[in-house]
Amino acid sequence: MINKLHYISQQTHERSHLDNIRAACDAGCQLIQLRIKNETHENVLPVATAAKALCDQYNVSLIINDYPHIAVAVDAAGVHVGLQDMTVAAARAIVGPDKIVGGTANTLADVLTHVRNGASYVGLGPFRFTTTKQNLSPILGIEGYQAIMAALHEQQINTPVVAIGGIAATDIPAIIQTGIHGIAVSGLITQATGQRSLVQHIYDLLNKQ
Repeated sequence: MINKLHYISQQTHERSHLDNIRAACDAGCQLIQLRIKNETHENVLPVATAAKALCDQYNVSLIINDYPHIAVAVDAAGVHVGLQDMTVAAARAIVGPDKIVGGTANTLADVLTHVRNGASYVGLGPFRFTTTKQNLSPILGIEGYQAIMAALHEQQINTPVVAIGGIAATDIPAIIQTGIHGIAVSGLITQATGQRSLVQHIYDLLNKQ
């Protein structure tokens, strides 16, 4: 079962990816995605190794963004590929049948392609404008999610869809109403002062559907 809350790591001026991952694990997040963009395999591998050891301490699942070979090397729970990266099928061929493979989508066509290629879940967004991502795809909003989820329901497609992109805690009830499985957030948790209570609140909202 794919966790309903994905924390996507980021590096801030004050804290590294590993600092923020530790804080998210400490706050109660159960699935972490290590997202390091535009770096060499050699530079990402040691961070991924340390992130896996950290997540293991907390019994938390680790997903590696963009680097399927690293996901295999550190025995992460899986990999996530972006729209401009390799296909879900190509990532699946590298990590094997038992790992989680997620893919980013912005349209119904993107979602259907990922489902055909054997995605474990699809990250659909952005919900609203976010500074975390460069080259942002068109904003979906609630209406976009409603339309795509209705089409998936009609086609009896049950692959979990995770909303992503500028989501605030107050958005969660409306997002979940569309049939979305869960959410992926970064800054919402990274920048929170009371991280533990926020994560608990998010899980409470996600489990109310």
